[in-house]
Amino acid sequence: MSFQVLKTMGDARRGVMETVHGTIQTPVFMNVGTLAAIKGAVSAPDLKELKCQVELSNTYHLHLRPGDKIVKQMGGLHKFMNWDKPILTDSGGFQVFSLSGIRKIKEEGVTFASHIDGRRIFMGPEESMQIQSNLASTIAMAFDECVENPSPYDYTKQSMERTIRWLHRCRTEMDRLNSLEDTINSKQMLFGINQGGTYADLRVESMKRTVEVPLDGIAIGGLAVGEPAPVMYEMIETVMPYAPKDKPRYLMGVGTPVNILEAVHRGVDFFDCVMPSRNARHGHLFTEEGIMHMLNAKYETDDRPIDEHCDCPVCRQYSRAYLRHLFKAKEMLAMRLCVMHNLYFYNNLMEQIRLAMEEDRWEEFYQGKRVKYEQRV
Repeated sequence: MSFQVLKTMGDARRGVMETVHGTIQTPVFMNVGTLAAIKGAVSAPDLKELKCQVELSNTYHLHLRPGDKIVKQMGGLHKFMNWDKPILTDSGGFQVFSLSGIRKIKEEGVTFASHIDGRRIFMGPEESMQIQSNLASTIAMAFDECVENPSPYDYTKQSMERTIRWLHRCRTEMDRLNSLEDTINSKQMLFGINQGGTYADLRVESMKRTVEVPLDGIAIGGLAVGEPAPVMYEMIETVMPYAPKDKPRYLMGVGTPVNILEAVHRGVDFFDCVMPSRNARHGHLFTEEGIMHMLNAKYETDDRPIDEHCDCPVCRQYSRAYLRHLFKAKEMLAMRLCVMHNLYFYNNLMEQIRLAMEEDRWEEFYQGKRVKYEQRV
């Protein structure tokens, strides 16, 4: 249960994290399986072929369906979904706070209405930790309040301070849960979350107070929720000097390949985003030459793979013409194959980033790819 920085190039870091469910090579992109499955009919065994190191699932959604107690009864999330590598569960905070019209925030926690059947549910720091303990993930996230950007300064400050108070409660409750005899994963780790909107002073204060709590990692939350990308990069640069050097840093919900390159350049180690799978289901694909749209008529008789530089299972076996046909025919296989390609692209990108650092060519890699990845094919 340790994190080690193996090499630095400027602020960029090449590291390794040991967990109870295996080793994580960083920088890493976590593949998002909200309901313990990647949308697009991609299975856990598929993920291994796609170079996935960490799967991410959602506390809020799994609490509602099938229920975290059922998952515990089935042996925990790893056994439930047939995945033996690390899993990170988010706290449910982002989903709860996105329900702005059907929730009420108090110091104790949040009361909200289920998006499935409308029943009233309460979730606070203790409840979030209990749900994540039942899921038995490798890494649990602290329960926080995520505000949209921009939000008024006074409210953002109150929210940030509440998140800090909730963090202490999360730490206490996780310690209690990890000591119980019937806890599936008594080595469950806890990451705290930096908040503060787009206000530099609040971000710095949040980071200083977050690192006072014994934690296994630090996340930067509340970004990529409405602010321009340059503002996001500015906030990362603002807080990084105050982040511990001996713990992993996780930028939540980010992002495009260019976002990832820019954040790695600024010292981030962990990423997650629904973008690769969501975009793939609509035929938007990432390639070494830029972004392409599979429904474009010019691919109707194109016998080349999606990406001639890609070694994913899809590019090894299928043509652009076939994939376009599947989309036009509304065949489910179109989504599955394109999701597989995009996830492989992201996981392979992280592998390339790590290799570039190991071979002392990170700056060259970063400068070249950040321009190319924004192009449209």
